[in-house]
Amino acid sequence: MTRVDINVTAGKAQVQEPWIWRLSRDFSVRVNIRKANIDADFGWIQLELEGPVEEIQRATAWLMTTGLTVEALQRAVGA
Repeated sequence: MTRVDINVTAGKAQVQEPWIWRLSRDFSVRVNIRKANIDADFGWIQLELEGPVEEIQRATAWLMTTGLTVEALQRAVGA
């Protein structure tokens, strides 16, 4: 299993969308919210994604297609 910490930044349009729900529903990754600051116009969230590396790559690629800004912070590979 791989664990990746990412920062996700959302503008006004993306703050209103249920993208965290879609992320956990559509991809085989465990989503853990580490920190967040969200208001009506802007937000950022630090997520920990855990799962197979291919699923994490698919999930982060999908996040980028939604207009969100995604920045990888840390990656850990476990047994």
